[in-house]
Amino acid sequence: MANFLAQFLSIKNSCERVVIAVEDVSDLWPLVKKGFEERLPIRRATLNNKTRNPLLVDNLPAEYILTTDSRLRSRFPQEQFLFSFREPYATVVLVTCEDLDEFKTILKPRLKLIVQNDEREWFIVFVSRAPPHNDQANKMAKKVYAKLEVDFSSKKRERCCKLDMHGPETTFWEDLESKITECIRNTLDKRIHFYEEEIRKLSEQRFKPVWSFCNFFILKESLAFMFEMAHLHEDSLREYDELELCYLETVNIAGKQRDFGGMEHGDDQAALLNPGKKPLTQIVQDDSFREFEFRQYLFACQAKLLFKLNRPFEVASRGYSFVISFSKALALHESFLPFCIREVWIITSCLSLVNATAAHYSNGLVGPEIEKEYYRVRGELYSLCRAKFMRLAYLLGYGSAIERSPVNSASLSMLPWPKPAVWPSVPSDAASEVLAKEKMILQATPRVKHFGIQKKPLPLEPSFLLREANRRRASLSAGNMFELFDGSLSPSPKLQPTSMSRTNSTPGNFESSIDRPMKLAEIFVAAEHALKKTISDQGLWTSFSSLADFEKKYLELSKSAAENYHHSWWKRHGVVLDGEIAAVCFKHGEYDLAKKSYEKVCALYSGEGWEDLLADVLPDLAECQKILNDQAGYLSSCVRLLSLDKNLFLKKERESFQSEVVRLAHGEMDNPVPLDVSSLITFSGNSGPPLELCDGDPGNLSVTLWSGFPDDITLDSLSLTLTATSNADEGVKTIRSSGATILNPGRNTITLSLPPQQTGSYVLGVLTGQIGHLRFRSHGFSRGGPAESDDLMSYEKPTRPILKVFKPRALVDLAAAVSSALLMNEPQWVGIIVKPINYSLKGAALHIDTGPGLRIEESFPIEMEKYGLEDKTNDNDSVKEITKLTLKNGSIELPEWASNIESVLWVPVRAINEGLARGTSAGAVSSGRPSVVDGLRTVALKLEFGVSRNQKFDRTIAVHFTNPFHVSTRVADKCSDGTLLLQVILHSQVKANLTIHDAWLDLKDGFTLAGESQSNGRPTSAFFPLVVPSTSTAGILFTISLATNDDINPDSDTILNINYKISGDRNLGSHTPMFEDESSQMLTFKSALVLQRPVLEPCLAVGFLPLPPEGLRVGQLFTMKWRVERLKYLEDEQYDEVVYEINANSENWMIAGRKRGHAPLSTKQGSRIEISILCVPLVAGYMRPPQLELPEIGEGNISCNPAGPHLVCVSPPPLSSSFCIPIPIPA
Repeated sequence: MANFLAQFLSIKNSCERVVIAVEDVSDLWPLVKKGFEERLPIRRATLNNKTRNPLLVDNLPAEYILTTDSRLRSRFPQEQFLFSFREPYATVVLVTCEDLDEFKTILKPRLKLIVQNDEREWFIVFVSRAPPHNDQANKMAKKVYAKLEVDFSSKKRERCCKLDMHGPETTFWEDLESKITECIRNTLDKRIHFYEEEIRKLSEQRFKPVWSFCNFFILKESLAFMFEMAHLHEDSLREYDELELCYLETVNIAGKQRDFGGMEHGDDQAALLNPGKKPLTQIVQDDSFREFEFRQYLFACQAKLLFKLNRPFEVASRGYSFVISFSKALALHESFLPFCIREVWIITSCLSLVNATAAHYSNGLVGPEIEKEYYRVRGELYSLCRAKFMRLAYLLGYGSAIERSPVNSASLSMLPWPKPAVWPSVPSDAASEVLAKEKMILQATPRVKHFGIQKKPLPLEPSFLLREANRRRASLSAGNMFELFDGSLSPSPKLQPTSMSRTNSTPGNFESSIDRPMKLAEIFVAAEHALKKTISDQGLWTSFSSLADFEKKYLELSKSAAENYHHSWWKRHGVVLDGEIAAVCFKHGEYDLAKKSYEKVCALYSGEGWEDLLADVLPDLAECQKILNDQAGYLSSCVRLLSLDKNLFLKKERESFQSEVVRLAHGEMDNPVPLDVSSLITFSGNSGPPLELCDGDPGNLSVTLWSGFPDDITLDSLSLTLTATSNADEGVKTIRSSGATILNPGRNTITLSLPPQQTGSYVLGVLTGQIGHLRFRSHGFSRGGPAESDDLMSYEKPTRPILKVFKPRALVDLAAAVSSALLMNEPQWVGIIVKPINYSLKGAALHIDTGPGLRIEESFPIEMEKYGLEDKTNDNDSVKEITKLTLKNGSIELPEWASNIESVLWVPVRAINEGLARGTSAGAVSSGRPSVVDGLRTVALKLEFGVSRNQKFDRTIAVHFTNPFHVSTRVADKCSDGTLLLQVILHSQVKANLTIHDAWLDLKDGFTLAGESQSNGRPTSAFFPLVVPSTSTAGILFTISLATNDDINPDSDTILNINYKISGDRNLGSHTPMFEDESSQMLTFKSALVLQRPVLEPCLAVGFLPLPPEGLRVGQLFTMKWRVERLKYLEDEQYDEVVYEINANSENWMIAGRKRGHAPLSTKQGSRIEISILCVPLVAGYMRPPQLELPEIGEGNISCNPAGPHLVCVSPPPLSSSFCIPIPIPA
């Protein structure tokens, strides 16, 4: 089958359309040919693809060929079998007949003979030539056509159609196109099946020795070409993809040594888009093809189909991947290929791909993501082409013209040198060229960076070209080692070569057969001559003919790559390449264009934080700005250079940056503009809490500045704005330094005078200042790092306030020194704390005015001392321990020592209470303790201070006074002889120790003393002295009995008398009173006691009747009842009624009716009455119920049995629901 390769290629090149055979039975073709061919190509055809899915094909190309044509009759059966894709896809049989008998006897048998071949798809076109006015002829034509349909059509398929030469033709042409499409579809399906079976059979034999890739190729491409003719381009593309995979598998089979190709002239030009560059018959090798040409042929076929599918973006994407993979194959065979053919082929392939895809691409026909990816691939192609172009230029000696930038260094230093088997030699007649190259090398001087920046140049080569080239020579020479490095290493004086010369001789003029090492200029000349033989594209070679042509082509490739990257999503790559364009523009003096490109690159590097790259480009931008006299931009670039990491530049280089800033700042600037130094000078408040001031107070604000300058710099003026955080309407406040400020490198602390500010919280705003004529500003906020860090520079805006200004503050504070209770009716010291708040009280006067129930003991002096025990321990001769002051007209003058320190003023006072303290019964439900409010007394203070005492401060303080004891009583036991043991419980109410020295009772009527207490009313003397500690309880037991006389005064009280002493500290509360006579310090306390008679002695008994059994509920009315019973008949009782009163908490109970009234009660013993009242609970829970009291009868004459419970349970109200009913509204 491989012998048919040439014939297959010839048929493929001559066959472009689907063939439709015409069987002209009745010689009708000349009459209908024009009408048939006018309707080609077929406008819409539905064909089945390889997976039997119908596809709509527009404008299917086809051609009509008579069966008698030599193109169809001169084919051998084997050709028809192998190249069936060129055979007719449909057969149109043209017939006409005007006689029914003629049809039966002549036409019908002939047609049967024609259509008996089942392999062909056919249909019959009956042409009627009957004139319209001849009815007989028309009827006969219809009968013949009807008979034709009966004989050759079936229910499954209609195979006949009629063309009336003199009638309407609209339906015929549609019917004809439909039948042709059906035939083509059926034929295509059969042939697809045939090729698939043949390909499958060959695929099963792939690993057998007899297998031939040429046979497989002919079948596979025949199927692909058939799909292409049928406009089923997707299926055709799939076949070529499978063919490529199969070929790569056969190429990689180990053990077969194949010729790679690529050795012919012109092979350096890529054939990725030209499948017919070389006939396949020229690249056939045994049973396969040479890899170099055949892989390009396959890709060209794929690209042609992709262009037909209008997918140029996929051509670019596939092309880039193919170039990368094919370059690896070239690298494997590089040793025997022409010199640098790999680099030249990549350049030509990338350029051909970008040019072809640009010609077929139309914007807006694809989605934005595909479009961006398309431009990215184009940018990659241009970048790859650019890198290879620079590599070839370096081999020709143009390396000095290539910018040693990071992107060029990254591209070339990772790109290996060419690896020929033997490095090219210098032609014998190239001495002048070598001399010219040496002159060019010597004249090449690297550009000195601005500011005198000295950095090691970035490499543009993976290794020394001199060493690599000489290593690949056929033979090496020991030679002169310093020639090997072309003078890059200077020999030591001790090792001066004496006998070695730069000729091809050895010491002693012995002729050596070993060639000497080549010099760098010779390597350039040798590479140039070798490349000239390799490069067949004259346009490409012209780009290397001179340095100017190289730079022109280099700039063109760089601009194209950058432009495509800018249209893709790899915009940063485009910006980086803009820097390479800027370098070329700068070299040629186009500083304006170079500046614009450098600004883009610097903005990218700065935004990404690539400081190492920024340090390489920013000096070039500064140099452009200086040449263009862009003073503002030049200053900004200098500041940005200073802001970079200090390890990127030497100290002297950074000092040169600073000197440029200072020089311009103190010089004459045409248009002075504020310079932003946010990245160079940062600031923050000092660590710790913010400064706190009051509205109207001045102060000093400390601010920390970090300077990025390498040396000291003088700021002629400096100001800082404060921004209010709470009120935006406040705007900004500016504070300024009083003079020039010198900033040292690193951390600096400055203090600014702060004028009075309004109330609010302030954060740092903007730092502004002036250096010479230059105004600068900084928005750079720092975190405020540790004190030992001098290099901390952060750009985070602080949220912590640096200043808090409060509302107008109090300059002084007056407060009570003691919150505990003092003794009632005794002289006591009242402490008043005088606290100046950052304000002097020199010459101040304090007015003291006591309220009701309190008076100042003027017989005692007022004392003043420092407040706080820790202050008293400090040795200060100017401050006395206690200063005695005299009250004059209700005021005193404070001593000078108390003007700035906190002090306490002790004022002697006495709280007056004419009433007698009353005790309570122990266990009583209602406590009889006096209210705290009863012991409160007030002291009004007015302090006048300041210059001429213009400041005034008023305050009223409350002081609590109380009795030393609260007394409660209870009958501890009733003896068998009628005596009672009365226990008197004493509760201490002061924070001091009380010592009881004596206690006795003055009993009321009805009680007498008994036992040991009968003589003087005192308990056993062994009890005393009795010490009662602070807030503790003590008890005294008395023996009493009921009196026998009947003259009893129910209103009289029993008086408890106690002689005691108190020991306490005035700094804590109650203390020993001041006495004029120190010998008499005994105090007396009296309390009235209520003694309750035994249960049979009271006159009346009050009992609480049970509550309703269903319980109490909020909101429900119920009746509360008490029973009052007369227990004893009193002859002297004048009234036969009692006065009652109901006491209840109004928040918990609602009383319905009178709360106070009179109830009749007979004077006879045993008489009873019931007192009832209606109540409504208001709150659920355990509540104290209303209480019944008899106000006109003494407590000793009333026995409660009981008068009422402590608490009652009130349930929540019952659940309720409501609903609405419609109310008819009268019309």
